[in-house]
Amino acid sequence: MPGLYYLCNQLLSYMISINMMKYSKIFSVAFLATAFGVAQAQNDTAAIALENVVVTGTRTATDVRHLPMTVNVINREKLTENFRPNMLPTLTEQVPSLFTTARGMMGYGVSGGAAGGINFRGISGGAGQLLVLIDGHPQYQGVYGHPISDSYQTMMAERVEVLRGPASVLYGSNAMGGVINIVTRGMKQDGMRTNINLGAGSWGTVQAEISNQVRSGNFSSTVAAQYGRSDNHRPRMGFEQYGGYLKLGYDFNEHWNAFLDGNLTRFNATNPGTVDTPIYEGDQWITRGAVALGVENHYNRTSGRISVYDNFGFHKINDGYGEGKQPQTRYFRSKDALAGVSLYQSFNLFEGNRLTVGFDYQHIYGRAYYTSRETGEVLETQNKQSAHSHRNEIAGYVDFRQDILSWLTVDAGLRVDNHSVTGTELIPQGGVVIRPIETGEIKAMVSKGFRNPTMREMYLYPPSNEELKPERLMNYELSWKQKLADYGMTYGINLFYLKGDNMIMTMPIDGKPRNVNTGEVENYGLEVEASYALDAHWSLNANHSWLHMKNAVLGAPEHKSYLGLGWHQGKWNVNAGLMSIQNLYTQVGANEEKESFFLLNATVGYQLMKNVDLWAKGENLLAQRYEINAGFPMPRATFMGGVNISF
Repeated sequence: MPGLYYLCNQLLSYMISINMMKYSKIFSVAFLATAFGVAQAQNDTAAIALENVVVTGTRTATDVRHLPMTVNVINREKLTENFRPNMLPTLTEQVPSLFTTARGMMGYGVSGGAAGGINFRGISGGAGQLLVLIDGHPQYQGVYGHPISDSYQTMMAERVEVLRGPASVLYGSNAMGGVINIVTRGMKQDGMRTNINLGAGSWGTVQAEISNQVRSGNFSSTVAAQYGRSDNHRPRMGFEQYGGYLKLGYDFNEHWNAFLDGNLTRFNATNPGTVDTPIYEGDQWITRGAVALGVENHYNRTSGRISVYDNFGFHKINDGYGEGKQPQTRYFRSKDALAGVSLYQSFNLFEGNRLTVGFDYQHIYGRAYYTSRETGEVLETQNKQSAHSHRNEIAGYVDFRQDILSWLTVDAGLRVDNHSVTGTELIPQGGVVIRPIETGEIKAMVSKGFRNPTMREMYLYPPSNEELKPERLMNYELSWKQKLADYGMTYGINLFYLKGDNMIMTMPIDGKPRNVNTGEVENYGLEVEASYALDAHWSLNANHSWLHMKNAVLGAPEHKSYLGLGWHQGKWNVNAGLMSIQNLYTQVGANEEKESFFLLNATVGYQLMKNVDLWAKGENLLAQRYEINAGFPMPRATFMGGVNISF
């Protein structure tokens, strides 16, 4: 990938050219000192129950009961029980305060009329304020800097960890609203597993997925491929996607291992416009991918990783034309990427302690331009040169956690982040965990998040402004969680308050639109969640979130509730879920509009034989009429059926 080839020279020259050099030395020395120091003490995570282990809030496997932040873990069983090729609908159901916009049965698309906006506590992923990670590597890119939801396929995920609230100390820019970390699949035991899933249903929808996992001695591999298509429920709204995932691993010994993983997706989508203002030829051809290579070490008192990664994208878009208008004579194109180096090491200094030091370097680059539909030549436009840009970001961070007493843990972290355009940003966080009883914990957290402006906001289109500064947000959170093992129940409650300034908005300046740091955000709310295993056959899970926003945000419901029911008996599996959305903003400003609706979904599975399962599912079984994107009515009841083969 071009970014990895470019990284070494850029990294060295940039580190020398700024004052951050002194920080990089400190963190590099700390890494080397700990990476090769073999301690003889007991591994402090060995006895942690697997359901309590997370990596997102701390970079290394840690008992979530000792972390001041709230992390939801959605395992592969939950991700796959409804046979969804994309993981975002499941996350929307399972995580309080998280909501994803949609416009059809399959596919989110990009550009005009797109859905797939991830919103968390009123902070928008569409604005790049929420960060998606794959194994801890950021997934945004150079020009637009926001996640593309069609990229997040279930086939790659072992589990997903969702950290609520800012995580910028560990992950830097864009992690101001929260983090979705996709932890990829791996093969732990010797042998081979293959899974094939095929399905078809309403509106010409077809989905297919195949995966194979192998483990032989020190070598492991996971290979997966998928295909999906749908006509969807409106004319000129077709969607087609195919992609693949590869992960290779090798264990040199019990302490060191290496990995290589990559994913690639290609999708073709069409924007039909709103019902009142249809669009013709609103076509999009998108290719997105990511590759990462790394080496990890695991000792009794220290563990860490060094990795290089490259995210890349190629986008070709026809903006289409309206009734009575002329077809476009040009395509919008962009080539953008983000390449980086990530290095961190975590170690025990003494009993009950965990210190993590890390270093990040990113080279952010891209180009936006137009080409002629007739000849394919690059057209001279006002955006051609200004949108061809390179930027660099370098950072060091420290996170310190200490069990002071058996019932008390404190945590403090600091990141020093330098951007080649916007300068240096200091990002602190601090928290405390109190465990008054063995099965419950109180958490209090204060954290800062930030987001650097994108190339689009600074250089592209007439509102661009090269003097933009980073957005900033402070989050305050108090939570309680308890596990009642004797009753098979876990429940939790969160209170949060967040306030941000320097938000980038487009405002009229001297009669012309201009991006300026003038926006503010002030939100507070409540989140409640619970799970309950009634017996060996029945299970329940539920969550509710209430959000108050000083300034309304698109795609952010005031109330979101979910109740899920699972039943297993012999060869039968049934999963049903009811989600309530109240006061969802579909338009803001002078023409403010809200939607409220209930969605009932259900999936039934039957084991036909040892390795073959049949499944059928229905979504929106109440046949609700509703919109999430204004002017894009969602389909009424839809149905799918298929077969799942494992061997």
